[in-house]
Amino acid sequence: MTTKTPERRSAREKLLAAADELFYADGVHTVGIDRVIAHAGVAKASLYNTFGSKDELVRAYLTGRHQARQERLTRKLARYGTPRERLLGVFDALGELAAEPGFRGCAFLNASAEAQPGSAAQGVCDTTRAWLRELFTDLARDAGASHPEHLARQLVLLYDGSTVSAQLDRDPAAAAAARAAAATLLEAASR
Repeated sequence: MTTKTPERRSAREKLLAAADELFYADGVHTVGIDRVIAHAGVAKASLYNTFGSKDELVRAYLTGRHQARQERLTRKLARYGTPRERLLGVFDALGELAAEPGFRGCAFLNASAEAQPGSAAQGVCDTTRAWLRELFTDLARDAGASHPEHLARQLVLLYDGSTVSAQLDRDPAAAAAARAAAATLLEAASR
């Protein structure tokens, strides 16, 4: 009989896991560094040696969320056969996410609402917003939209609105309603 040794995580991994859980659930501003350290089960020096400050921990947390979003959407969209299905599939992915237990809306919107201009959090939020606009622009172009940038702007508004609605109304079906509206917009933009 072999016994498995529990996987040892580094202080960085523990801190990021704690930050991800706590910042997403309770907010970046309201969660103090001592709470993250206690939840991670590491020494205070580990945080400062690894990240240097709470601001840099927040940057790493949001960067991890951004990378996870990119990977999740890339995997999801690869399952669709046509450009139109891929574009609408973004809303399917959002609906799946909104249906998960513990869904608290968009981590970037939540963090941005608390961020100071020029902060690390604001920088990552700006990066993820630019990526989302670019994703919708590329998908709209591939789907044959005559003005892909214009359609992408509308789709980002639908995405944002359905995310907020799913959170505030606790209604994962908001993404399906946004998907239907996106299909109508895509049809009109492809004429």
